[in-house]
Amino acid sequence: MTTTTLDKAAAVAVDADERPRKRRRRLAPGKRLPAARLAGPLLVLALWAVASAAEALDPAAIPAPWTVVETGAQLWTDGTLITDILTSLQRAASGFVIGLTAGVVLALASGLTRTGEALIDGTVNLNRAIPTLGLIPLFILWLGIGETFKIAIIAIVVYIPIYLNTHAALSGIDNRFVELAEVQGLSKLRFIREIVIPGALPGFFVGLRLGVTGSWLGLVVLEQINATSGLGYMMFQATNYGQSDVILVGLVVYGIFGLVSDSTVRLIERRVLSWRRTLSS
Repeated sequence: MTTTTLDKAAAVAVDADERPRKRRRRLAPGKRLPAARLAGPLLVLALWAVASAAEALDPAAIPAPWTVVETGAQLWTDGTLITDILTSLQRAASGFVIGLTAGVVLALASGLTRTGEALIDGTVNLNRAIPTLGLIPLFILWLGIGETFKIAIIAIVVYIPIYLNTHAALSGIDNRFVELAEVQGLSKLRFIREIVIPGALPGFFVGLRLGVTGSWLGLVVLEQINATSGLGYMMFQATNYGQSDVILVGLVVYGIFGLVSDSTVRLIERRVLSWRRTLSS
């Protein structure tokens, strides 16, 4: 009797193994494709080239890609483009460094102390509600119409997203980690190094990406105000003379700088936060 029961159980187990197993449905996006972020820009470029070749676009308004490349090569050869690029990079870098430092320092002061939060958070959110480019006339009166006000405006554009995202990440740190640090008797410095910084880094990198992009967006406008060099100045002068190809050269350079800087921040983020398992991993 026992042998018969065991034989039946074995037969049922064999039948279960022979039945096709239901394949687990994958919900994740899948493996990251190499250079996938270039697919969109390359598609836009291809459509632009096809439309230009088919004469569907007015060359005076939107020149063909090869015309823009030819114009860019000519501007590079005569030294105009490289000079303007270096000037724009210097302005953007100066404002970005100041804004990055201010955003991080204010976020730490506001996120780690109640006094700092009371004094800083409301002020920054008030500043966020005021259009930054609307401050240009006031900053010109305060700082003059030279380079200083341009760098100050870029710094404001940069520090706001860095502060907001870093402060939100600090506020979102699980209180159980704080209690654990208190039980372990961690010093303030070790608490910041081992709990605060790892917890704030994801939000910081989001703000950093927005800040990098914001620095280029602000630069486009600022370089059209009493400037004698820079990509924005080059585009403004081209507008006066109806040179749409030169304008597109400037826009393409801005786009390349924005894409490269954003990709660089993403790469650093993946390396620094390699311990995280996310959909984008």
